[in-house]
Amino acid sequence: MASSTTHAPAQRGVTRSTIGLKIMMAVSGIVFVLYVLLHMYGNLKVLAGQQAFDEYAHHLRTFGEPMLPYGGLLWLVRVVLVVALVAHAYSAFALWKRASAARPQRYAVRKAVSSSLASRTMRWGGVALLLFVVFHLIHFTLVKPNFNSSADAAAIKDSPFVMVSASFSLLWVVAIYTLAMIALGMHLFHGVWSAQQTLGLTSSVAARARAKTIAAVLAALVVVGFLIPPFYLYFTNL
Repeated sequence: MASSTTHAPAQRGVTRSTIGLKIMMAVSGIVFVLYVLLHMYGNLKVLAGQQAFDEYAHHLRTFGEPMLPYGGLLWLVRVVLVVALVAHAYSAFALWKRASAARPQRYAVRKAVSSSLASRTMRWGGVALLLFVVFHLIHFTLVKPNFNSSADAAAIKDSPFVMVSASFSLLWVVAIYTLAMIALGMHLFHGVWSAQQTLGLTSSVAARARAKTIAAVLAALVVVGFLIPPFYLYFTNL
């Protein structure tokens, strides 16, 4: 009896911490989903042509002036995304470490039956997406793709549309983005479903079906929406 009383508070504390980590992961994930949708919308501006896309890119940097400095909105978004990334990565690692400690055996057969491909690849898919984000930032900031003269370099510097179009005229770049978007879709499907579970939105059979439908539609929308610009630009440049 005394032993049970001694361990109960510690167990309740662990439970609260685990729930807190799951909520932190869900909320930080929602921040990324909102950003991804806005980023997808901006990318689709390439379909409207060079002038429309360049005006959109310029407006992002002048948004909020004079209250915000030039590029101020972008820096605010970057800070929010970095905080969300740290929170998401920390909660994911902490939950994975806790689950591994609680269940040291793998139960491979049961796991293969009960978990989806998206859930089994969630952890490594997240690592792959992080590496892709690093590649994406380097690609559009440090590396100026597909130009052979100073005139080409100047055109890319002056026009975001020209830079994006030059990037997606390269088949290997399109291939990398395609694989990354497929990984993002799988990550989003499982992540959105899990977030709805964490937030208590799957309490019935109908609610679970609705949550899976929302996750599937959102994942498909993001994958298709992000892949339209690179394929459009690649075939336009052929």
